[in-house]
Amino acid sequence: MTQPVTTQPVYAGRVIDLGLETHNLPNGHQSTFEIIRHPGGAAVLPILPDGRLLLISQFRPAIGQMIYEIPAGRLEPGESSRTCVARELVEETGYFAAEFTPLGSLWSAVGFCDERVNLFVATGLVETESAPEIDEVIELAPVTLERALQLVEQDQILDSKTQIALLRYARQCENP
Repeated sequence: MTQPVTTQPVYAGRVIDLGLETHNLPNGHQSTFEIIRHPGGAAVLPILPDGRLLLISQFRPAIGQMIYEIPAGRLEPGESSRTCVARELVEETGYFAAEFTPLGSLWSAVGFCDERVNLFVATGLVETESAPEIDEVIELAPVTLERALQLVEQDQILDSKTQIALLRYARQCENP
């Protein structure tokens, strides 16, 4: 990964940093971009003991509505992706998982942000107590894989990390 020629900080927040970065481009030109720097995240597709998927419906202020997602969160300093999803799974759903299997990763919005999200599947779920953060409004939404894929096709699941996790998991189920 190339480094910016210059960086002008614009905003440093709890979740993101925004800067104006000048980069040398592969075509020999130089240009300035508004870039959001993010510590990265992790997301998990929980599989209930009966085989249903445990999605959540969460209020997202950026779009002003509830949206279907998989549990996810921002990496804390020094935290591994696996530790992050284990923490987020309990916080957001009230379930502990015995096993986490990697499901790949994605860049969430490469046009302006460096956030990389690592995906996992969680199995061996055991119910415990949830502990959502004060600003999280979450409802559990268990569905079958077939129904989840229908929701993707019907534009009812628009969250990219959730779509990718569902499609990758479905592909694994087809080709065990």
